[in-house]
Amino acid sequence: MPLPLPASFLDGDGVFQLTASTAIDAPAGLAAVAQWLQDALRPATGLPLPITEGRAEQAIVLRIRPELAAEAYRLVSGPAGTTIEGGDSAGVFYGCQVLLQLLPPAIYRRSPVGPALWAVPAVTITDAPRFGWRGAMLDVARHFMPKHDVLRFVDLLAMHRLNTLHLHLSDDQGWRVEIRRHPALTEVGAWRRESQLGATPDAPGDGRPHGGFYTQDDIREIVAYAAQRHITVVPEIDLPGHTQAAIAAYPQLGVTGNALQTWTRWGINTNVLNTEDTTVAFFCEVMDEVMDLFPSPYIGIGGDECPKEQWHTDARTQELMRLRGLRDENELQSWFISRIGEHVAARGRRVFGWDDILEGDAPSGAVVASWRGMTGAVTAARRGFDVVSCPDDQVYLDYRQSEDPREPIPFAVPLTLRDAYAFDPVPEELTPDQAARVLGGQANIWTEHMDAPRIVDYYAFPRLCAIAEALWSPKERSYEDFLPRLEAHLRRLDAIGVEYRPHQGPLPWQTRPGVDGKPATRDEWATFIEDLVAGIKT
Repeated sequence: MPLPLPASFLDGDGVFQLTASTAIDAPAGLAAVAQWLQDALRPATGLPLPITEGRAEQAIVLRIRPELAAEAYRLVSGPAGTTIEGGDSAGVFYGCQVLLQLLPPAIYRRSPVGPALWAVPAVTITDAPRFGWRGAMLDVARHFMPKHDVLRFVDLLAMHRLNTLHLHLSDDQGWRVEIRRHPALTEVGAWRRESQLGATPDAPGDGRPHGGFYTQDDIREIVAYAAQRHITVVPEIDLPGHTQAAIAAYPQLGVTGNALQTWTRWGINTNVLNTEDTTVAFFCEVMDEVMDLFPSPYIGIGGDECPKEQWHTDARTQELMRLRGLRDENELQSWFISRIGEHVAARGRRVFGWDDILEGDAPSGAVVASWRGMTGAVTAARRGFDVVSCPDDQVYLDYRQSEDPREPIPFAVPLTLRDAYAFDPVPEELTPDQAARVLGGQANIWTEHMDAPRIVDYYAFPRLCAIAEALWSPKERSYEDFLPRLEAHLRRLDAIGVEYRPHQGPLPWQTRPGVDGKPATRDEWATFIEDLVAGIKT
C-alpha cells in the first residue's frame, strides 16, 4: 500500500494509451502484463486503452530494466504519462498493481461508478520485496471452495503482491483433485455425510452433506490464471496421516483394511496409510498426475500429525519394519516420506513438507514449512534445509482475532492485526548463512470453521494485508504508520466486495452464537506447542 502522495495530474482528454515496451529482447511475459493491466483498468474507467508499440503522449509504458532486481519495480508518473519498469515481468506486474492503488478505490469496481476523469499522482516509487516466498496456504480439503472463488482469492493475493498459493488438496475430510488413474479418490473421497459443528470434542454434526473437487481442467485453469498474475500454485497431498478420505475410496490403503467413510470430525485422526510397497506405488502414481498438472518446483507431501498407534500395534507393519531395518515408527514415517520424495525428485521437483518431517531424516533438498512456532525454522536452517516460516501463533488465520467473546468459534490464542504485522520469517538466533535458508513466509488458512468464501474473507482480511506488507517490506517498519495506509486500503477491499473483519469487531452476521470454540491462553498454547516439537531431530 503506497504512502500518502502529492497532488495528482489529470489525463488531458480523458483517454489513456497503454503502451508495451518496444525493446526487441523484451520477454513475452511483458505483453501478458500489458493485457492484464488493460483488463484491470477498462471496466471501471470505460476507457479503450489500446495496446500499441512505441511511446505516445499520456501513455502507460511498461519496460524491463535488467539492472533492477527480480520482482523489483520503478514507477514514474508525470504530465507526460506513466512508466513502469521492472527487473523482470513480475516486477512490472507489481508496479501495475501499485498503479491501481494510486487511483481512486473505484478502479476496483467492475463497471464505471467513479470520476469522469481519472487521476494518477505525480510520483516516483522504487521498491523491491524482502523475501522471494510470499504466500498463503488455502485449505480446500476441510471445506471445498468452488473454482470461481479460488480465482477471486488468486486476484486478492496478486493485489497484495503475494506470489505463492499453497493449496491443501487432501485430508481426512475430503479429496479435492481429480486423479484419473484412481477415480474413486473423488467419486468417494470428495464427499462426506456431514461436518462437525464447533471445535470441542463432543461438538455435534451439522447433518448437512458436503463435498466437491476440481477436475483436471479446473486445475489447469487455476494454475494458468495464477501464472498470469505471477503466482506459483504449490499443491499438497498430505501423507501418510490425514488420509481417511483416500482410505474411504480405497480401503486397501489403510492399516486395517476396514471400510471407512470420509471423516466428518476435526482434529487428528488415528487412521493412517499402511506402508506396503503397493501403497507407495499408488501415491507415486498420484504424484505423477499432480506433477503433470502443477508446474511448481515444489510439491507438498504433508508429513504432519501422523499418529503411530496403528503401525505400533499392527503385526504386518512391524514385520515390514524388521525387513527394512527400521528401529521405530518415526523411522518408518521417514522411510515412507523418503520414497515419495525420491519419486518427486526424479521428476526434477522438490518436496515441500511440514516441520514434522524433521522428526526423522527429511528427504534431501526438502523445503520445510515451520508451523509449530519457529523451532522447525531454526532446526531446518541449521541442518541445511530451506525454510518457509508459517508459525501458528503469528500467521494461522483460523485463530481467533481478539479476546472479544463475539469472535466466531474462537480457537487457540488471539492472533491480532498487530501480531500479524509483527511477523518476521527469520528467527533471530540464526547466523547470516543460516538465515539465507529462509525463503520467506506464508499465512495458513485452515477452513474447519470456514464453510463459505465470505467466512474466509472474515478470517483472512485484514490480517493477510498485514502479513503481505511484513513479507514485502524491510525488517524495520512501523505498525502505527501501517494503520492509516490500511484504512485507505480497506476502501479498495470494499470496492471489490471483500467481507473483512471490521476493526471494532465482527458484524452480527459474522458471529456464530451457540457454536462452541476451543480458546486457550498463550501460556497453555506455548506448552502445547513445546510438547509437539519435542521430537524434532536436531
